[in-house]
Amino acid sequence: MTITAVVVDIGGVLERVDDASWPEKWMSRWERRRNLPAGHLGERIAHHAPTEDVATGRITETEIRDLYAAALGLQVAEVDQMWAEMWDAYCGELDVEMRDFVASLRPRFKTAILSNSADGARREEQRRYDFENLVDGIIYSHEVGIAKPDPAVFRLTEQLLEVSPQEIVLIDDHKGHVEAARRHGWHAVLHTSTEQTIAEVTALLKS
Repeated sequence: MTITAVVVDIGGVLERVDDASWPEKWMSRWERRRNLPAGHLGERIAHHAPTEDVATGRITETEIRDLYAAALGLQVAEVDQMWAEMWDAYCGELDVEMRDFVASLRPRFKTAILSNSADGARREEQRRYDFENLVDGIIYSHEVGIAKPDPAVFRLTEQLLEVSPQEIVLIDDHKGHVEAARRHGWHAVLHTSTEQTIAEVTALLKS
């Protein structure tokens, strides 16, 4: 069946982030500023805000920010600085070449963003990168309460785009998400570099 839709991840694909360890680097920086032992924040936050609860929206941005502030013993002004630095690290820098490639696909192909996310991500990424005008639709996991690799979030994307699984190609930098998409019947490209991804997706769209 012909591919008619391209679905793209954000972090690590549309956004260049420092690397997968950016949360630990960001937390370590604040631990040093407050003279706290290494790992203090990770232990406190993991207990109260598990990753799966963040990605599915069971923990709000305000709740997470307050957890960090309490763990660090921050004053109000410091909380604002800490949280601004977190979003800067989370959003990284726009991969302009990848953004332009995705933009070039419309209107020949339907396009969407499918991102495992945290509360506040739409606001911060829209302010920086205007993703809402890049694609036909966006599914943020924290807004829908389902995260990759749950098959339900793939089905939700199909409903959004009104296409069948065999008509979709996913671009994602997470191997587990790529494998899950393929098991669900999607085409999928593991993103390791912009050049490689554009070449692979272009070849699939021509096949």
